[in-house]
Amino acid sequence: MYGDDNLRLFVYWTANGYQGTGCYNTACSGFVQRSNLIAVGGAFTTVSQYDGDQYELSILIWKDGENWWLQVGEELVGYWPGQLFNSLGNGATLVQWGGEIVNAETDGRHTATDMGSGHFADEGYKKASYFRNLMTIDETNTLREPQGVSPLTGHDNCYNIKAGDGGTSWGVNFFYGGPGQNERCP
Repeated sequence: MYGDDNLRLFVYWTANGYQGTGCYNTACSGFVQRSNLIAVGGAFTTVSQYDGDQYELSILIWKDGENWWLQVGEELVGYWPGQLFNSLGNGATLVQWGGEIVNAETDGRHTATDMGSGHFADEGYKKASYFRNLMTIDETNTLREPQGVSPLTGHDNCYNIKAGDGGTSWGVNFFYGGPGQNERCP
C-alpha cells in the first residue's frame, strides 16, 4: 500500500463486517488530524529489535460526546466526527486487535511478508510481537478488561497467535506474528 517496509499504525472501520463498507486510515473521509507528531498511516522509525530493545505504544480510541478520538501515548492524534457513523451509535459491537498482511498469492505461493516481528508467537517476549493490557471502554467511560477474547488466525503455518498468561501485570495479552512463506507455509 505504501511501497516500503516501515511499521505503521493503521485503523480500519466497517459498518457491515467487511462486506462492502469500510476503509483504512485517512482514506476514510472525515478524520480530523490534530497532531503534527503522529499521523494515522504514518511510519514509525523507532521499533523493537529482535532479542534486544523493546518499544511499546499505548493506543486508545474512545467516544467523547459525539466524536471518536484516537490517542497514541500522550498524543491526541485526531478524531472521527460522530456523524460519520450512522450505525455505530454509542459503541462498537466488536473490537479486534492484531496484525494484518496482504497476500496476493503471486505464482500460487503465499507471500513472504512478515507479520509483526516476522517471528512466531511461541518465541515470546523480545522475539514475537505482542499486545498487552487490552482494555475496552464501557458505557460509563470506564476501562475494563475485555471478556471472551478468542485468538483467530487464517494460516497457522504462516502466522500464529498465542494467548499470554493471565493474572499478570500484562493483563489480557497475546503474542503473534510469523514470516509468511516458509517450509511449513508454501
